[in-house]
Amino acid sequence: MSEPMTDDQWRTYYDAMANTPPRPTLLFALSRFDEEKRQSSDTVPLAIDLGCGEGRDTVELLRRGWCVLAIDAQEEGIRRLRARPDMPSDALLETQVARFENQTLPESAALLLNASFSLPFCHPAYFAMLWEQILGSLMPRGRFSGQLFGDRDGWAGRDGMTHHTRTNAETLLAPLIIERFEEEERDGTTVSGAPKHWHIFHIVARKP
Repeated sequence: MSEPMTDDQWRTYYDAMANTPPRPTLLFALSRFDEEKRQSSDTVPLAIDLGCGEGRDTVELLRRGWCVLAIDAQEEGIRRLRARPDMPSDALLETQVARFENQTLPESAALLLNASFSLPFCHPAYFAMLWEQILGSLMPRGRFSGQLFGDRDGWAGRDGMTHHTRTNAETLLAPLIIERFEEEERDGTTVSGAPKHWHIFHIVARKP
């Protein structure tokens, strides 16, 4: 089994993600909120960006007037987020450096919890606890947007990572109303150019 990503590998990832657009799953979730007209002028909704990295999704949320709690395990990611030149001047941003097993998400506080490509990096021993926190952090009619890695992914079996079968993923989502569930499987490369087989579930789901 491979070792977890090193600091140098995270820096390579952040460099590769610089100036990239927000994730399609986040944009899909935001489009649903826009359709519902739930963001009134006198209400500032809270989004939690879990595993925010260098901030490609956080900045989009801030640009649209959301209050954001951005959490990442890597201090480098938070540093880069706060140093972004496209950070709105009136940003309502709070940041935390915390690993999945050490964080505590606010209960029933978030209208959106976004976890773009971050949840697979939770150790399997802590994933059930993390998912319970995610569900508990969402307000009624709040949304989850993000990704899970499938069991045929090239990193399946890697130390400290969690992968799911399609059935497992659907079971996790049972308490939610699924609005988008796309399974992607392809041969490709990592951001460093190494070959990799990708098996990903792209998800947007709403709490009843």
